[in-house]
Amino acid sequence: MHFMSIEHITKSHGEKTLFEDVTFGVEEGDRIGIIGVNGTGKSTFLKVIAGLEPADSGTVSVGNRVRVRMLAQDPSFAQGETALEHVLGGSTPQLLAVREYAAALDALNARPEDEKLQQRLIAANQRMDELDAWQLESEAKATLSRLGIEDFDAAVDTFSGGQRKRVAMAAALLQPSDVLILDEPTNHIDNDSVAWLEGMLQKRRGALLMITHDRYFLDRVSNRVIELDQGRAYFYEANYSRFLELKLEREQREAASEAKRQNLLRNELAWIRRGAQARSTKQKARIERYEALKEQGPKAGNGKLDVSVASTRLGKKIVELSEVTKRMGDRTLIRDLSYIAVPEDRVGIIGRNGSGKSTLLKMIAGKLAPDSGSVELGTTVKLGWFSQEHEEMDGNLRVIEYIREGAEQIRTAEGESLSASQMLERFLFPPAMQWSLISKLSGGEKRRLQLLRVLTEAPNVLLLDEPTNDLDIATLGVLEDYLDDFPGVVFVVSHDRYFLDRTVDRLLVFEGDGVVAKQEGNYTDYEERQSRLGSGSASDAAASRSKPEAASPAKPAERERALKMSYKDQKDFEQIDGWIAEAEEKLSSIAGQMDAAGSDSARLQELMEEQRQLEEKLDGLLERWTELNELAEKIAAQKENRS
Repeated sequence: MHFMSIEHITKSHGEKTLFEDVTFGVEEGDRIGIIGVNGTGKSTFLKVIAGLEPADSGTVSVGNRVRVRMLAQDPSFAQGETALEHVLGGSTPQLLAVREYAAALDALNARPEDEKLQQRLIAANQRMDELDAWQLESEAKATLSRLGIEDFDAAVDTFSGGQRKRVAMAAALLQPSDVLILDEPTNHIDNDSVAWLEGMLQKRRGALLMITHDRYFLDRVSNRVIELDQGRAYFYEANYSRFLELKLEREQREAASEAKRQNLLRNELAWIRRGAQARSTKQKARIERYEALKEQGPKAGNGKLDVSVASTRLGKKIVELSEVTKRMGDRTLIRDLSYIAVPEDRVGIIGRNGSGKSTLLKMIAGKLAPDSGSVELGTTVKLGWFSQEHEEMDGNLRVIEYIREGAEQIRTAEGESLSASQMLERFLFPPAMQWSLISKLSGGEKRRLQLLRVLTEAPNVLLLDEPTNDLDIATLGVLEDYLDDFPGVVFVVSHDRYFLDRTVDRLLVFEGDGVVAKQEGNYTDYEERQSRLGSGSASDAAASRSKPEAASPAKPAERERALKMSYKDQKDFEQIDGWIAEAEEKLSSIAGQMDAAGSDSARLQELMEEQRQLEEKLDGLLERWTELNELAEKIAAQKENRS
């Protein structure tokens, strides 16, 4: 089913063109990820599609009865509205019935003898039955709980920014829509909630458009990608992994085309410099061709973020936590935590929202004191604090003034000294932008500026609190590369599974009731351990080790049974290499067909299903290949021992 048509839309901000002449359609089943560096206009792009902002030109056409709902980065709420009221605030008959029933019940509780109110409650009860709306309130509460909101009747205006975003997300998921538009849905939610949301969106009917920096999330949820780059939109019928392959192929084609253009330009330039004595038509044509070739040059790229900043030498004593306990009201967030950081330590801190992760960083930074125990820093430690919010940034400052507050001259890792302005250019803030007020920057640009300010002060211990929030994927990749070579210690609170896998080698896991467990490995290692524990294999193994074995009478030594392949094993062993090659060849063919299918979404769906079935078949063949080869090796080893 066709939901929306976006035709030739263009939008500019001042002199900057955000996107130009973009055309595409949205069909049922589309799950579209929007990608681009900060400042390219991704959020504006979604707002234009949602009808919240006008395009400078072009049209957005929505089908009859198609419902479009958008979760913005900064959602708005009615004064005094509770979390549950907001989630149930849609205009569908079921939601209206739920609200009428709640209002009738409250009124009757206040005046239980009022017969009119009794009749009103009976009518509301009947309406709930007719519309089968009884499950909505429980679903709303369950959705809020999964997103970390437990106080359903609390006023939303008392919540933090992250909590408000989660309430708005619960409403967006529960209230019906055909096209759901999400702007950074994984910000401010913990790892468990991200995994739950991932599953919800995979099963959801209708269409989805989203901006997210979470690469695992994007890979598992999306089936189309739109990349915004220098005002142009590039379309890929693929998830994130396949998008990276297709983007590389496109850039290689463009590079080859540009090399050819440059070669032609050099030839024409040589001819022009030799001079044209006559004024023939042919000579004029060559001059015109030269001018045309100059005009065909590619637009200036976004540039590449360069994170090359010096750090301060670090001594032997770094960060030592000794039996640290911290309470918040009647809750114990951290109980008797001890940890000694070692050189080049990379520590990820994970757990549910509100469990105390940011509190731990604040104690290391000296912004909070523990209730008991001690936090000691070495004398050479120079902390870099990358906070979750922008509260430390004065919006009335200009970009360059904010960096100059930290340092006028910045030394790079290579020993080069750069001015604040030069360093800003390396962080993709051109000279014209350096005199903009911070309040005028996008959320991602503020985060990038904040990161530069932290790094200019040459820290040797980095405290990163949700560093992936609002940063684009390209910037995250550069930050990950920087941390690979960073000689100091890193503590990072993050819900971004990909970022944790790339950057940390041990975890502090907030398990609840003040317990903080230490785990070796990255986030995927931790997930695999949890999966094994969940299946009972670990506990079963422990039980079997602790259970004494019953004594059994000694048996005479038995001759080792000769191993051999069955008839089926032998036939499979002879043919399986060919089967695997055939499956791989078919997969390659399908990938080519998907590239050629273009915007034929029906054909693409068929090909994607074929691709999924073939991948499952190939996985099974590879497992069978491993099994048969192991058996063949055992048979060969047994024969060798007997001989």
